[in-house]
Amino acid sequence: MGVCFFFLIFAVQYNQSIRATMRYVDVILPLPLEGLFTYGVSPELVSKVQSGVRVVVPFNKSKRYTAIAVRLHDEKPDFEVKSVIEVLDERPLLLPAQLKLWQWISDYYMAPLGDVMNAALPAGLKNEEGYRPKTETYIGLCKPYQSERSLHIALDMLSRAEKQQKVLTTFLDISGWSEAFGNDSYSLNEKERLNTQFSDTQNVGESDGKGYVAPIAEITREELINESHCTAAVLKSLIDRKVLYTYEREVGRLNLIGVPHPEYIKPLSQPQQDAYNQVLFQFLRKQVVLLHGVTSSGKTEIYIHLIQKTLDEGKQVLYLLPEIALTVQMMERLRRVFGNRLGIYHSRYSDAERVEIWQKQLSGNPYDVILGARSAVFLPMQRLGLVIVDEEHETSFKQQDPAPRYHARSVAIMMGAKVLLGTATPSMETYYNAQQGKFGLVTLSTRYQGIEMPEIQIVDVKDLRRRKMMSGPFSPQLLAAIRKALDEEKQVILFQNRRGFAPMIECKTCGWVPHCKNCDVSLTLHKNTNVLTCHYCGYTYAIPTHCPSCEGTDLRGRGYGTEKIEDQIREIFPEARVARMDLDTTRSRNAYERLIGEFASGRTNVLIGTQMISKGLDFDRVAVVGILDADTMLNYPDFRAYEHAFMMMAQVAGRAGRKGKRGLVLLQTKNKDLPVVRQVVKNDWQGFYEDLLSERRMFNYPPFHHLIYIYMRHKYEHVVESAAIYMGGLLRQWFGERVLGPDKPGVSKVKTMHIRKIVLKLENGIQMQLVREYLKRAHQQILQDKQYAALQIFFDVDPL
Repeated sequence: MGVCFFFLIFAVQYNQSIRATMRYVDVILPLPLEGLFTYGVSPELVSKVQSGVRVVVPFNKSKRYTAIAVRLHDEKPDFEVKSVIEVLDERPLLLPAQLKLWQWISDYYMAPLGDVMNAALPAGLKNEEGYRPKTETYIGLCKPYQSERSLHIALDMLSRAEKQQKVLTTFLDISGWSEAFGNDSYSLNEKERLNTQFSDTQNVGESDGKGYVAPIAEITREELINESHCTAAVLKSLIDRKVLYTYEREVGRLNLIGVPHPEYIKPLSQPQQDAYNQVLFQFLRKQVVLLHGVTSSGKTEIYIHLIQKTLDEGKQVLYLLPEIALTVQMMERLRRVFGNRLGIYHSRYSDAERVEIWQKQLSGNPYDVILGARSAVFLPMQRLGLVIVDEEHETSFKQQDPAPRYHARSVAIMMGAKVLLGTATPSMETYYNAQQGKFGLVTLSTRYQGIEMPEIQIVDVKDLRRRKMMSGPFSPQLLAAIRKALDEEKQVILFQNRRGFAPMIECKTCGWVPHCKNCDVSLTLHKNTNVLTCHYCGYTYAIPTHCPSCEGTDLRGRGYGTEKIEDQIREIFPEARVARMDLDTTRSRNAYERLIGEFASGRTNVLIGTQMISKGLDFDRVAVVGILDADTMLNYPDFRAYEHAFMMMAQVAGRAGRKGKRGLVLLQTKNKDLPVVRQVVKNDWQGFYEDLLSERRMFNYPPFHHLIYIYMRHKYEHVVESAAIYMGGLLRQWFGERVLGPDKPGVSKVKTMHIRKIVLKLENGIQMQLVREYLKRAHQQILQDKQYAALQIFFDVDPL
């Protein structure tokens, strides 16, 4: 009894001692939950835990997650804590500046830190197994055959006569030589090629003591098979008979080839040199500088000079582009100069490749220049000196779904380095900030080598249709210009910002239009795949043979998508070499490179595409650009419609006449007298900016007010409707007339979820931290009501 009592006291004292020495860590979990979570850290793990490392932690009863450690401390929570299971990293995976940036993104865009973590980290860094390193199988020579002379003699005898195999068996002490090769399966020539290739490539090295020989020269399994033209079965036989052995070796997925060539940097023209000097001068006073240069003014060459200057100072550069397509052309230009100092990072890379780039950036030999799309802002940069945001006006820099709905331009400005924003058509907010002195401003108003801006001609489609002179979506002027360009061996770009064959099909008898059963949208006809597709949820339907409403069979496509444009161009110009560039043709990783490469080399001479082709692509021989339907952009129900339309039309027009002869742009519209159309023709950015600014001021829109959209989603429409009314009432108590709605958005049902939207207009200078607290309070108050337990509420700050 006394012994048992002693052990009980000892156990209690031991547990108290453990609790006394227990430390705690706050972590970020990869879940859409607010705040940090606290876990205990056992004494044996304390030395391994530090800010930025990954730890495995339990969650709920049976789940476990890979979390990011934020802070190690001694503050015992007033609740029972679970303990960290494992520490995955010897050194931090995140730099302190990254954690600080994550917190800013979470606060500003009103997204949980777990959502930021999910957006930032490649999937291979968010599970305890990590990622599988890429390996290759190498071939080695087993110990009994380490005599090079014996191997050559054997091969020579084998090549002379198969009857010598008995002698070979004795000489090489291989009891099953014939069986290993198989008398009937392989010819002597095949055996000879295999072994001769091997003997030439693999010299004899030293034995490792296990019957294997460390090779002097190495050859992979694939190289041996390909170069000797043998089969895998022959190789397997040699391995099974212990003549050869295999071993795995980890290899990198990254392309590290290429020597930097700073001498390849082109000298700047005088206007470029002046702009370069002004940028440097502005950086002395401002952290952010806007380089407003017309299309084809040579902004990229200025970027390259600034990158080299930054590298000479021992710092790193982050170069952001809005589209993955642009990285293809830009990668070639930058790699010629910076060689293996350049790394590429975007979502089309495999997860394993992105993990390797992440880890390289944490190593002692990171890439000095990173070229990437918006997700590249999350990469660790140890010596970041400059961020270039090219085509800063592009909406692609804004993340839409899922959260966090961040804008890469705003995130770049918060990274602590100098930021250069470059574009021919600045966003209203950026240009306003430059005019107000918040950003520096440098203007480059002439094209490189004095090339003229393209001639833009307005084509009145309404008048041509009235006179029945249109050939589908093509005006006579456009067809004549295309014919002339093809005859002169020039190239043509046709812009239609709608993919698919037709935006919808319609019954000509009763007007029935098929809609998606999951979303509040009509279905797009895709002729190549012969289906109707929803561009919101991806659901596909078979094309109906008759109308379910009136049983009619006259079902026709309405409108024109890029597929239909492609078909008609092939029909009108059978000699044309046509390519199409939209989401449907660029799904694979190499599709961008192939399409752009073929057009740049002249293998194709007509390129049809959506907004992808308007974003900074540089082609030498484009003589004609056709904007087939400007009205679709101009009539979009959004206060930014004119801004986006001006930018897109000006950018796509800028693809014409970039080298040599002046280019021609044909702008087809039914509203030729709109001021914005005239301003595009004259390239009058300043006039457009002033007109739009006065409208924005009058109606309380950016850049004079901040916008926050509050979205609510639920499976049942009556639930989301009542929740939206409730939310609107709560917000009006605090924000008054700053609240608009709730209303149905243009698309009020997506993926079976009904949607309502509330708009919050906040004047500049308002206390945004207080605004966020009120919004979170309203969010929590609504979700406390049981009928709204399944309601989804999210915020879109600074929406586009």
